[in-house]
Amino acid sequence: MIESIIRWSIGNRFFVLLITLIIAFGGLYSLQKTPVDALPDLSDVQVIIKTSYPGQAPQVVQDQVTFPLTTAMLSVPGAQTVRGYSFFGDSYVYIIFDDDTDLYWARSRVLEYLSQVASSLPDSAKPQLGPDATGVGWVYIYALTDKSGNHDLSQLRSIQDWFLKYELQTVPGVSEVSAVGGMVKQYQVQVDPDKLRAYDIPLSLIQIALQKGNKETGASVVEMAEAEYMVTATGYIQSVSDIEKIPLGINEQGTPLRIGDVANVNLGPQMRRGIAELNGEGEVVGGVVVMRFGENAQQTINGVKEKLESLKSSLPEGVEVVPVYDRSKLIDRAVDNLWSKLLEELAVVAIVCVAFLFHLRSSIVAVITLPLGILVSFIIMYMQGINANIMSLGGIAIAIGAMTDGAIVMIENMHKHMEKTPLTDENRWQIVAKAASEVGPALFFSLLIITVSFLPVFILEAQEGRMFSPLAYTKTYAMAASAGLAITFVPVLMGYFIRGKVVSEKKNPLNRLLIAIYMPVLKQVMKFPKSTIVAAILVTIVGFWPVDKIGSEFIPPLDEGDLMYMPTTYPGISIGKARELLQQTDKLIRTVPEVETVFGKVGRAETATDPAPLTMIETFIQLKPQEQWREGVTTESLKAEFDKLVKFPGLTNAWVMPIKTRIDMLATGIKTPVGIKVAGPELDVIQEIGQQIEQILPEVTGTASVYSERVAGGRYIKVDISRDKASRFGLNIEDVQQVVSTAIGGMNVTQTVEGQERYPVNLRYPQDYRDSPEQLSRLPVVTPSGQRIALGDVADIRVENGPPGIKSENARLNGWTFIDIDGVDVGTYVESAKIHLANNLKLPAGYSITWAGQYEYMERAKEKLTYVLPLTLAIIVILLYLNFRAFSEVAMIIVTLPMAMIGGLWLMYLEGFNFSVAVGVGFIALAGVAVEIGVIMLVYLNQALAELKEKAEERAEPISDDAYQDALLHGAGLRVRPVMMTVATIIIGLMPILYGTGTGSEIMSRIAAPMVGGMTSAVLLTLIVLPVIYSIVKKPELNAFNKELSKAELKSNA
Repeated sequence: MIESIIRWSIGNRFFVLLITLIIAFGGLYSLQKTPVDALPDLSDVQVIIKTSYPGQAPQVVQDQVTFPLTTAMLSVPGAQTVRGYSFFGDSYVYIIFDDDTDLYWARSRVLEYLSQVASSLPDSAKPQLGPDATGVGWVYIYALTDKSGNHDLSQLRSIQDWFLKYELQTVPGVSEVSAVGGMVKQYQVQVDPDKLRAYDIPLSLIQIALQKGNKETGASVVEMAEAEYMVTATGYIQSVSDIEKIPLGINEQGTPLRIGDVANVNLGPQMRRGIAELNGEGEVVGGVVVMRFGENAQQTINGVKEKLESLKSSLPEGVEVVPVYDRSKLIDRAVDNLWSKLLEELAVVAIVCVAFLFHLRSSIVAVITLPLGILVSFIIMYMQGINANIMSLGGIAIAIGAMTDGAIVMIENMHKHMEKTPLTDENRWQIVAKAASEVGPALFFSLLIITVSFLPVFILEAQEGRMFSPLAYTKTYAMAASAGLAITFVPVLMGYFIRGKVVSEKKNPLNRLLIAIYMPVLKQVMKFPKSTIVAAILVTIVGFWPVDKIGSEFIPPLDEGDLMYMPTTYPGISIGKARELLQQTDKLIRTVPEVETVFGKVGRAETATDPAPLTMIETFIQLKPQEQWREGVTTESLKAEFDKLVKFPGLTNAWVMPIKTRIDMLATGIKTPVGIKVAGPELDVIQEIGQQIEQILPEVTGTASVYSERVAGGRYIKVDISRDKASRFGLNIEDVQQVVSTAIGGMNVTQTVEGQERYPVNLRYPQDYRDSPEQLSRLPVVTPSGQRIALGDVADIRVENGPPGIKSENARLNGWTFIDIDGVDVGTYVESAKIHLANNLKLPAGYSITWAGQYEYMERAKEKLTYVLPLTLAIIVILLYLNFRAFSEVAMIIVTLPMAMIGGLWLMYLEGFNFSVAVGVGFIALAGVAVEIGVIMLVYLNQALAELKEKAEERAEPISDDAYQDALLHGAGLRVRPVMMTVATIIIGLMPILYGTGTGSEIMSRIAAPMVGGMTSAVLLTLIVLPVIYSIVKKPELNAFNKELSKAELKSNA
């Protein structure tokens, strides 16, 4: 079939060229339109429910909101993990779905289940779905500053909330724009309890009066002089004096009593749970642009930048927007880096072809097929919606060496034919057809083997699947394209391009050198076949020595070019202290010359994608371009320098990469490479277990720091109402609680409407009535009979410890331990730590510990790879059998595969790489290519044997052992050039990737290492061991053939 395709293509030359042109243009179009990102989106499909329950303690939020929500969400179809966070005044529920769930389907299911629970939640708790984005969607962060000092934090926050936010949300691809830091303006009504008592007014009356005094209404229309006038009655609160004038009734003297008489009204900041700071110079207002799930990051960021540029003139004088995190820089660097690598590879391929063939036109044929194959894969990527990122471009980069293979072997064979029969215009296309169809079928199969052997990578799931499937797709498409081109386009090109004088193989100095080295070696090993095989087996066994010396990790660390500083502070920290810490750390980090900007945030941004407690500091450090760094400074040395600089008691430092950390925190909730989750019914016990782990683990080698969250370490003032005492005064629990919540906590009663802007009006007692437990116990409470008593009369007020925030997973309470490791890989560390914990930690009944973080994924990836690799082998065996139709040949190639692996293992060991999913992918790629070289060798050995048999039949005399050996030597000798060309393109082609620096090179080099190392050992194997095994395996066949011949001879003589 394949031969007929080749002949058809040569017959319809013009048609083939025309289609190729169309494909080329299609590819160029797709290339421009393909979306670009740095990394594939690794985040899980997740839906967030954010419920704000103002003023409530974490325990109350957990009991009344988070627990009912998490239990209801456990049964949502497709939900894998339901994670709940209860903070002061906020509840977050994250529902993480299976991979194959569509995000919008998941959102509608969650809404459906939410509607069942919503009725049972407290009245003031309002659940809402988070944006259709993930935490990885934080693509652009900016800070609003005013150097002139004309605008305070509340004015800057108003510009962000009511102007920038809405403008930026119109940019395509933006899911939401959330504010962080600054102050929200609030009208504060501070009621004097003594005056309330004097005038005999309950607190609830003021609340009602405020709501009644802030309304506006319309009253239809009035017609005058043939025109229509619409009637409106004003009444929105516009200023402090408006509030003071709201009436509360008439006193005994008949004078109207107003809010201003019983309360002090002023403007102040609303209570806040987040602070933003820039460069250690003081507080600013930050804006986070969150990109919608699955959008084109590059386009979205460019849209945001253009929008901000156009809005510059609309900002008040002195106010400027400072970008503090911009992912597009990383994207540009990563993609440019890979494109340059691809071009380097193309150049290498061209040079290798010219060197081996000594014929420029022939090498043009090989080089033209490459970009075509790449363009074909871009067409399919564009249709499938895969974006161009480190991974998908990396797939093409790995494929390049193997892609040129088809063309190289064909051209090389064509040269051989031209040496035998000179080309004329009459016989040109017959020779092309003959040369192409000799090696065409075997080539097509071997390229198919490379393509198919990569299919198992598609079985990987979750994070590693999302990481490597773009790579698997593009490599598969590029290889499939080149297999197709090899049997259609290449023969046609050969006919047009390969003319003139061809330097014969014997005259080319490079080939003469190769054959001079190779032939004597091959002759020697053919003389002692059995000892050669034994030696090969020994080498293989010894070769696997480094296996247990190599560590393991999930995905190699990726240098994103920016850093994030995420220290953990102690629980219960006040917002004032957190602000001070933030400014001090930022100021110190800013002193390092490589730093461009430092943007610190403590607490959370106003978005559901950020469940950060007040104890969490996140500082985005933008670094200058590497060419501006001091001599010899690397990202690692910078981390060490920062670590020496920033040393505060009570701060546990962590220097991490922004995107990677967001992904890890979303998927497992744990921001360090390894973590432990302790689950159980009682927070106090969970905390004790955590503290024990904290003491036990530092004994394990490789532990850099261990920090267990203090899940019960928050500080509470408890108002313990005595039912007995309250009932004596006729007070129910709610009556007392209302005084406590309004008077102490303050409540937002209504909001003012000022043009487009809205601000809350808050009602509470003055500060000196509520700044200590003693003052609280004196708070006045009015009984139904009009008696005035103190809060201390009906309740016991004391300070005690409690949870600062409550985490739960699948409705079980959790306490997390964060472990940072150093000088050891994740896999080895967890194994030794597990044993150490099992021996030293006693767990009470009902409590369990699970290891989480990167480790969780690594285990899953390992499990998958254990049956993915055998599957690859099985597929290769089937394809080989389809090609050779004989098990002996298949067995020869498969038996030799382990030898190809050795080089890869040793190179990894010497480079100090760990096993990771990336390395696994590299080995899968290697298997395909190694098999392919073996196939080419066998095809030629088979050809040599067939020729030998033909000659023997013509002469009718049996084949002698010497003739057999010579034929095999000749067959293998012919093969040196194509095998060496293939190997040279792969090894030299991958060099820039293996030793390249720049964004994304960490992952790419891990994939290239097994291939580069493996190809070196695979060559020795193919050129030396395969012919030896072949000579032994085919010996019985030869003997049988000789017997047949002698029988035939006897018959003819008789």
